[in-house]
Amino acid sequence: MKLAQNQIWQRGEEYFRIVELERLEVAYKAMKDSSTGEGVHHRVSKKAFCRLLKGAALLGHGEIVQPPPSATVTVAGS
Repeated sequence: MKLAQNQIWQRGEEYFRIVELERLEVAYKAMKDSSTGEGVHHRVSKKAFCRLLKGAALLGHGEIVQPPPSATVTVAGS
């Protein structure tokens, strides 16, 4: 399994985003909804993180649910 920073993995209803990848540790964010980006940060060993990902799927850029863009208002100039 190749791990890289900013990968997003999905296991069931949970999402895991790798925030910081080191030689022996992984800092990740566990989220219930990938569109809001709200979640809890964790730091575990790589071995524990790989166990956590058992049965998880790596999401590609097209599969990640992004929040809708904020509405911008343009005003006709005077």
